[in-house]
Amino acid sequence: MNATPNTVSIKSIYIDFKAITKAGLAVSVVFSSIAGFVLGNENFDSFSWFTLLKLAIGGYCMVGASNAYNQVIEKDLDALMDRTKNRPVPAGRMSSSLALVIASFLTIIGIVLLYTINPKTAMFGAISIFLYTSVYTPLKTVTSLSVFVGAIPGAIPFMLGWVAATGNFGIEAGTLFLIQFFWQFPHFWAIGWFLYEDYEKAGFFMLPTGKKDNGTALQVMLYTIWLIIASLLPALGHTGQLYITPVAAIVVFLLGLWMLFYAVKLYKLKTAKAARTLMLVSVSYITLLQLIYIFDKFLR
Repeated sequence: MNATPNTVSIKSIYIDFKAITKAGLAVSVVFSSIAGFVLGNENFDSFSWFTLLKLAIGGYCMVGASNAYNQVIEKDLDALMDRTKNRPVPAGRMSSSLALVIASFLTIIGIVLLYTINPKTAMFGAISIFLYTSVYTPLKTVTSLSVFVGAIPGAIPFMLGWVAATGNFGIEAGTLFLIQFFWQFPHFWAIGWFLYEDYEKAGFFMLPTGKKDNGTALQVMLYTIWLIIASLLPALGHTGQLYITPVAAIVVFLLGLWMLFYAVKLYKLKTAKAARTLMLVSVSYITLLQLIYIFDKFLR
């Protein structure tokens, strides 16, 4: 009889930990870092699984810490929105103090693990946490430019993997950063569109014009085009060791057109359904793009 409460307690702690660190998002971010790490290795002979493990755990800790800090700072605002009111802190299942302890612990573990890879990896990880919690989070209730600021830490993971593999930040890492930077805009503006009413309850400014209008939809299309251009830069031969073949470039271009199709659809329909579809397509896009880059590198 005593086993049931303990089981429930352990399960609830696990569920709350996943919620406070936003596990789904954290895992997708870690995947981007792993993709960058694989691209940064010359070949599988130089591949270090131990370093990859440290990057994955350290990366999860850094993203989890950012999300935990964010939920402490925004606990009162989270309580106003349907999609966030059941998070551990606003729902009262976890105190702000405990959430801060968890965030601090994850920060320390994350930075230490990334530092053991190389100092630059730890530095970019720390920058990511700082920008997300200290700049992006407070700006969300002030200006729609918060998305531009948030796109910086959001674009670091892909590049972080390359830096972890090589110890260098050059044109290659910069290109990976640029790709994921431009990807952030259509992705998050699509989210801001179909969750507009919920964000409005908390006073968050997530759309570039502040409204679900032609201006916002047009910018979604424009940034999707910039994303396509950035994704094709490695095919031009001016991005150092980061290079994709013409065949891969064609596939990447078609992938970009697929995402642009749904961006245009949002412009035409301006519905929450179209925005949600674009968001789902954007998630598939960035994952497939990274896989294409990896396959092209090791199959050519």
